[in-house]
Amino acid sequence: MSNFVTRNIPNTLTCCNLLSGCVATAFAFGGNQRMALLMIVIGAAFDFIDGMSARLLGVSSPIGKELDSLADDVTFGVAPATMVFTLMFQLNYPEWLDAHRDILPYAAYLIAAFSALRLAKFNIDERQTTQFIGLPTPANALFWGSLIVGGGKHLTHHAYGLLIVLLLIVLSCWILVAEIPLFALKFKHWGWKDNEVKYIFVLSCIPLLAILGVSGLAVIIAWYVVLSLFSNRYRSESAVH
Repeated sequence: MSNFVTRNIPNTLTCCNLLSGCVATAFAFGGNQRMALLMIVIGAAFDFIDGMSARLLGVSSPIGKELDSLADDVTFGVAPATMVFTLMFQLNYPEWLDAHRDILPYAAYLIAAFSALRLAKFNIDERQTTQFIGLPTPANALFWGSLIVGGGKHLTHHAYGLLIVLLLIVLSCWILVAEIPLFALKFKHWGWKDNEVKYIFVLSCIPLLAILGVSGLAVIIAWYVVLSLFSNRYRSESAVH
């Protein structure tokens, strides 16, 4: 009996992640973006704990891997996409796009589709043990959730809010599946050498959150991508010299 319980702890936690994503999607449809973001954050916590528990208990399984991807696409794909979908009905539409007001919001669900593609690539990519290739889906979800909760009102009043959101949808979908190495916050040791980028990132997050609040999360995710690109370029130049 104890073996049965132990074997199913990670999958139970993964289902909690899935349920969090479903609830987040429901809140998003209802226009409660703050609660939707909270449920995405709770889902991210379950996503972290389920993987850790599987490793600690030594009970990882193929079904757990498939279930994890399904849960992640709901929580970090469908839920943030629905937040964007709801927001897009509130944005100012240029006159030349006004006739498509009832259709364009569905472009938000490209986020869910590309998140699923990102997760599928991750499952078969053996290069992502010490770094990520493309933006992880939880980071993308937190970017959208915090942007909408922290800056949604600014976007709805901005003359080019719709075009900004459409551009960000295209960029986020691309960076989810792009062949761009992004550093992972995994420390093999606590020294400065070889961890410079990670320490710079972590230390810079504190003032960004303190100054910008919830919307600071979106800035942090963007900063994470930019810092990774600079780090990649620096390593390439160092290797040449």
